[in-house]
Amino acid sequence: MTSAHEPPAADAATRLTATTATAVAVAALREAGVPEGDARDVAAALTDTSLRGIDTHGLRLLPQYLAELRDGIATARPGITVVRDTGPAVMLDAGGALGVVAGLAAARVAAERAPVHGVAAVGVRDSNHFGAASVYSRHLADRGLVGIVTTSAASRVAPHSGTRPLYGTNPLSFAASSGGDEFALDMATSQVCFGEIKERRKHGRALDPGWATDEDGRPATDPARAYALSPLGGYKGQGLAMVATLLGSVLTGSPADWHLEHIGESAPGRGRQVGHFLICLDPAAFGGTDSFTEGLTDLLTTTRQTRPAVDATLPVQVPGDPQRRIAEERTAHGIPLDPHTARAFAELAARHGIGADT
Repeated sequence: MTSAHEPPAADAATRLTATTATAVAVAALREAGVPEGDARDVAAALTDTSLRGIDTHGLRLLPQYLAELRDGIATARPGITVVRDTGPAVMLDAGGALGVVAGLAAARVAAERAPVHGVAAVGVRDSNHFGAASVYSRHLADRGLVGIVTTSAASRVAPHSGTRPLYGTNPLSFAASSGGDEFALDMATSQVCFGEIKERRKHGRALDPGWATDEDGRPATDPARAYALSPLGGYKGQGLAMVATLLGSVLTGSPADWHLEHIGESAPGRGRQVGHFLICLDPAAFGGTDSFTEGLTDLLTTTRQTRPAVDATLPVQVPGDPQRRIAEERTAHGIPLDPHTARAFAELAARHGIGADT
């Protein structure tokens, strides 16, 4: 973005620095009525997610979140309340908060309780789409803890050998770090996210085999015929999706995935009632911090040092390695934006007088 008042034509090559992206997001969220602290949290989460290459859950979500605030689907100033509290187990009602606000509120409670009890589990109800699950697991890992996170989500995935979409893409995220190194797994329980299906439809590109099925449960490679996403690894992926639904929906008293509305499809004035669930473990309460640090380092180092297969194009990696490499490139050269997101940010930057060097 070269001018605060004359947005450039947006194209696939448009790049934004993390600093500018954050400033634009904060300004837009503040205008929508979100308090300063929450606005900065949401902006940082979206920017960092895009910085790490997870574009489907990063900056491109800002226009949608702003629309949900405008339409009363999400609440700008929610009253997040404690429903139950046993010490290590806490249940929160998010009051229709933006999912990032609710997720970070839960993560902060978990990070506070785990060192006291050794373990903390926090459930959340009446929330909204909370973006990348790794935002919260890594928040815990950054504090020397182990984070395990999942959420409910509107149904996209059919059970193995089934036809009807029942489960969301229901992410599972696990994170731990030590000495600047990190294990950060954030995976959907489907073969691919639905955003990729929409992109293939837009560009008329065939789907990879095994990604989706048609209305009769038959494999679909024509994106126009894709009706349901396929679970990762067949019945095993279905099992993992059901675990996420069990924790994010059933345990928190939230609607099941097949009762949720998809992001962008909710009726104005009605929250999406998404449920989240976080588990936080303090290594000091188990094998001890020193033992954990040593073991984690050994696990990561040994895995990375495994000899690659003869025809491998990359060295052996651990979860989080590709994202760190992308973050280094994007920190140096900017975050690339798709045309729609680039236009939205250009307009918001002009509206708030924010230039590219902010």
